[in-house]
Amino acid sequence: MSNINRRQAVVAFLAGLTAQSIHSSAHSQTSKLSRIIIGFPPGGGVDSALRPLVQNMSDGFPGGLIIESKPGAATRLAVEYVKNSLPDGTTMLFTPDFSLTLAPFSFKKLNYDPIADFSPVATVNSSPLVLCVGPSVPETVRTPAEYIAWCRVNPNLAAYASSGAGAAPHFTGVMFSKASDCPLLHVPYKGNAPALVDVMGGQISCVFSSLGEALPRLGTSRLRALATTGLKRSRFLPEVPTMVELGYSDLVSEPWLGLFMPANTPKGIVLKTSALFNDALKLPALRESYAKQGIEPIQSTPESTVALLKADMNRWGSIVKASGFIPEE
Repeated sequence: MSNINRRQAVVAFLAGLTAQSIHSSAHSQTSKLSRIIIGFPPGGGVDSALRPLVQNMSDGFPGGLIIESKPGAATRLAVEYVKNSLPDGTTMLFTPDFSLTLAPFSFKKLNYDPIADFSPVATVNSSPLVLCVGPSVPETVRTPAEYIAWCRVNPNLAAYASSGAGAAPHFTGVMFSKASDCPLLHVPYKGNAPALVDVMGGQISCVFSSLGEALPRLGTSRLRALATTGLKRSRFLPEVPTMVELGYSDLVSEPWLGLFMPANTPKGIVLKTSALFNDALKLPALRESYAKQGIEPIQSTPESTVALLKADMNRWGSIVKASGFIPEE
């Protein structure tokens, strides 16, 4: 055999080994325990959105699939953990969009790059926010414009609650204040639930709440919805108009939850996992569970997920910059 033929044979042999390695890697996730990391304690909204998915996908992970909570630092601990994990498909991040779309603009230092450090897998679901008022606001106030008019007469009560500084509800309130040309004091809480409690108790006048957490509490004298922030009306609150319908053309906020893997995870693993999630999201039991939470399942691809991530980063970056928000850490 000539030197050229020997060289060609060696190259072909090594190529075969590489292909075999890639093929094995693409299926290795099924032979080991797989974990989905969330940056919140068990029992919260993110955990509740993920749990029915995991229950309906167990067959796709013969090695097992579990949820692991790593709360802290406004989800950054969980995000950093996945960033530094082995890119073999067994460690995934399930996170609200703000961890990637808003964090670069709302923290002075971030130990991860939302684009470079992750392989997007799927956009799992989304839901608009809902502008709600409580008993401190007169029953006659039924629209955002009427709320603003009331705030002008009662400037000491012109304040809104949110689930925390630097997240979508916070900056949605900033957009509302700017569009209405009415100063609104932002009052951040450690989560959406305590914010709702204080609005319903009359301690603060309004809140930009997640739809799912507000739904069970609406329809009483303690909490009523004035508008939602989606591009179209929510099927869960069809009688409530959107902010866009009411003339706030740029006030759109539809937070989403997505699945990500560490950068350099083999494409075969990413595509297989994406398909598993999309299949689970079609199941009637899953859709029923999501309907009870006021969230919409989304059919997506890794490509559409990264496109959404980039678009939202650009949009929120401009909004945060225009707001004059100064990160505290």
